[in-house]
Amino acid sequence: MVYQPPTGARDLFPLDVAQKRWIEDRVQQVFHRWGYHRIITSTLERIDTLMAGGAVQRSTVILVQDRDEEELGLRPELTASIARAAATRLAGMTYPQRLYYNANVFRRSPRSGMGSQHEFYQAGVELLGAGGSAADAEVLLLLSDCVANLGLTDWHLILGEAGLTRSLLSVFPDSVRESVRRAIAYLDRLQLESLPLSPDLRERALLLLDLRGRPADVIQRVSALDLDNQQRDTVNALKSLLELLHDSFSREHRSPPNLVLDLSLVQTFDYYTGIVFEVVSSGDSGQRVLGQGGRYDQLLSLYHPQQQTCPGIGFTFNIEDLHQVLLPTGQLPAQTPPSDWLVVPKTPEAIAAAFAYAQMIRDSTHLVRVEVDLMPRDSLEATRHYARDRRIGQIAWIAADGTPEVEPLLGRSP
Repeated sequence: MVYQPPTGARDLFPLDVAQKRWIEDRVQQVFHRWGYHRIITSTLERIDTLMAGGAVQRSTVILVQDRDEEELGLRPELTASIARAAATRLAGMTYPQRLYYNANVFRRSPRSGMGSQHEFYQAGVELLGAGGSAADAEVLLLLSDCVANLGLTDWHLILGEAGLTRSLLSVFPDSVRESVRRAIAYLDRLQLESLPLSPDLRERALLLLDLRGRPADVIQRVSALDLDNQQRDTVNALKSLLELLHDSFSREHRSPPNLVLDLSLVQTFDYYTGIVFEVVSSGDSGQRVLGQGGRYDQLLSLYHPQQQTCPGIGFTFNIEDLHQVLLPTGQLPAQTPPSDWLVVPKTPEAIAAAFAYAQMIRDSTHLVRVEVDLMPRDSLEATRHYARDRRIGQIAWIAADGTPEVEPLLGRSP
């Protein structure tokens, strides 16, 4: 039998890991600069935690049955787990809490088949306890800073408003509202036109489908609708956020991202209550969703013992998609880092002395890579060939009494 990883999973070898770490390190640098601290939550959660009050579909969760027959699942995303931890374990802490994560998630695709991916790597942030335009702006500016630190230039930000979109859909009868919402989410004009709607409702549905483009144009079009007071307040908050972002980028002498306001944007997980957004690449490799997020002001109340609410907003980067976009740019490591030293015992009696000498080098220099040669070879030149092939900088030949003979390797492979 040939053993392979299970369907939907894959192994990462050293070069894959080096490239993944390059991405994660640059994102994490920005998280640290903005004052965010890492949180690690359980990979396994109770199924009711993962479903977040029905906002996450049960069919997407990979279930695990424990010995006591309690239903557990592998986390399909991190926000619900962090909300659960914050509402229960961070009670009494001062707010806002700035948290970030770097972890794998497991998700069953609704269209699962051969080759469907079930394990994903993500890095993201959650800003808990802060509402309003300033908190929304912080998260979007932080996201933009991360993308800049990755060296990406061909990207745009799609911004929506989940609460406003949901309220604009409230005019549709319950029997067709979800179908209208799904058709708008997938930009399916043909499906929308085939639904049993009155002429006025069909016109409204098609208008909602097209509420995307330049922010000023979309704001003007939605403002012309017959809005109630709450909807107008939401539109005004959107305008304030856009003005704040523009002013912030101007003061930092940075070009703002290409921003698309899209009120048809609907995220996969249905716990968002305010702005929602996606980071989309637009380079030669085609469009990819590199990250997504939004505001969720009711989620923490699901897990709080007294149902107390707490505002929250966050985003996640999809590491695999970032990897695919960054790979052609030449920024990612092309090789794993070489060792700096190869310590070679000249005789079997010198092995202990070789280990001791290698440890002395490790202790004397910060982050030096030292290998002890464990393989007997036919000749000294065979050892040199091995070291050059591995791009090792120098050899230390160790005698049985511990005496070293250091040989720099000139002409080693690049």
